[in-house]
Amino acid sequence: MKSKLLERRLIETGQRLKRLRADLQVAEEQLSHFSEEADDARIRSLVSETPLAGHEHREASKHEESMRRHRELLLKEIARVEDLQNQLLDQMASR
Repeated sequence: MKSKLLERRLIETGQRLKRLRADLQVAEEQLSHFSEEADDARIRSLVSETPLAGHEHREASKHEESMRRHRELLLKEIARVEDLQNQLLDQMASR
C-alpha cells in the first residue's frame, strides 16, 4: 500500500476510534441511568404490586437491555477498528 494512502487510512481509523470512544462514553452514562431507573421500577413494582408498576418495570428493563446491547456493539466495533489500526501500523513499520 502506498505510504500516503496508508497514512490517510491511519488518520481515518484514528478519527473513527475517537468517535466510537465518545459514543461509548455516552452509552455507558445512559446505561447507568437506565439501570438505576430499572432498579427503581423493580422496587416500586414489588412494593405496589399493581399491573401498572409491573408494566413500568418491564419497560424500564427493556430500555436497560437495549442500551446494554448497544454498548456491547460499540465495544466490538472499537476492538475491530483497533485491530485494523494495528494492522495498518504493522504495514507502516514494515516499510
